[in-house]
Amino acid sequence: MTITAAPATASANTAPDLSAVKPLPAWFFVFEGSMGAAYDLCKAWENAWMILVAMGLVNLVVGLTVLRGRAKLVKAMLKNSRTRWITAGLIALRVCLHGVLILAGAEITSAAGHLVLAVVMAATGTTLLWFDQRVTFRALGLPTARH
Repeated sequence: MTITAAPATASANTAPDLSAVKPLPAWFFVFEGSMGAAYDLCKAWENAWMILVAMGLVNLVVGLTVLRGRAKLVKAMLKNSRTRWITAGLIALRVCLHGVLILAGAEITSAAGHLVLAVVMAATGTTLLWFDQRVTFRALGLPTARH
């Protein structure tokens, strides 16, 4: 009795074909980075949550319409451990920064201080997510320039 291996077929373990996917535009990461500034924006201005909710809704609509064709890329980035590390790192950075400032007796209480920290967190989040996409595209051998 001879046992033969089953023919190789595409399985759930194969990676999705991303060769036709274009990079996400930088403005998409600005939306995401602004969510990293949410805490300090709300501390600086109590009604900022309304703007953040509106931006979240715009982000959702844009994601479901304009970026619909890039859904595979978004899913791949969300499953990427590096993206999760960026998220965890930004949360840890915020907690540690506030902890260090409290221990040093320089807790941020002013609206201006919270606005500065919000800008720093938004810029950091935006830059890291953009860089993560760039590294991912290079690692997969995909073009990073938009055509």
